[in-house]
Amino acid sequence: MANHLTNADLHSHSTVSDGTLAPEALAALVAEAGVELWALTDHDEVAGQARARAAAHAAGLDYLTGCEISVSFAGETVHIVGLGFDDTDPALVQGLAATRAGRLQRAREMGEGLARVGIDGAFEGALRLAGNPDLITRTHFARFLVEAGVCPNTHAVFTRYLKEGLPGYVPFRWARLGDAVGWITGAGGVAVIAHPARYRFTPTAEYALITEFMQHGGRGIEVVTGSHGVADVVKYTDTAREFGLLASRGSDFHSTTESRVMPGALPDLPGTLTPVWVALEHRIERAAPRRAP
Repeated sequence: MANHLTNADLHSHSTVSDGTLAPEALAALVAEAGVELWALTDHDEVAGQARARAAAHAAGLDYLTGCEISVSFAGETVHIVGLGFDDTDPALVQGLAATRAGRLQRAREMGEGLARVGIDGAFEGALRLAGNPDLITRTHFARFLVEAGVCPNTHAVFTRYLKEGLPGYVPFRWARLGDAVGWITGAGGVAVIAHPARYRFTPTAEYALITEFMQHGGRGIEVVTGSHGVADVVKYTDTAREFGLLASRGSDFHSTTESRVMPGALPDLPGTLTPVWVALEHRIERAAPRRAP
């Protein structure tokens, strides 16, 4: 299993955060797509891990625990994926709870901002679409605005209303980088920088992110992910080799209608890299071998 050709999807979201499928339905979809190793990585939450683990094993999937932690760094929101940790670790659970705190108030302020430009009921609509009210996100607002006919798709909502400087944008102070990495590594897992091409960093700021991440014990970076194009894969292959980082692979799947890449459809990791799951071999929760008919 431990090679760069493994069909691993180590970044996906369920209704426990801002995905549209329950953990059980997502596990079935992932298995049907030919994925061999899966991690559910809901935002700032591990409440779906037991369900995902059970569903993965029922579907014949090997499983790694996961989450995606929101971090504030140099004025940008950065996401750190944790993999292979103990999801009952008290420091991790408490840290994630602290990170989630304040999302509901932020959502109310987003609704107020949208109301000022004539879009009423956005908070209530987004809340209705959030499977977990403590994890209401901009994505839930985007889905409501599409449902209400304000925009044709969620991408258009973000472009017109939910980015910095626009009516529905409300900044939020997330976890510190060192805290997020510390929670993951303290619980026995590996911390990974998620979709690095998405951040608006200068080369100097990106270097600062990577070096500080590593100083805190971070060990991985997503090279192949749903939002990375070919040039991004080339760039972050070089970055992983330059810094000696483990390489991760994940679709960042949220929805069959919204996501750019479906589970199981990602290109392989370049063979020159060391996959993150090699370092997590001892943490992979194996599905029972299927009996021959």
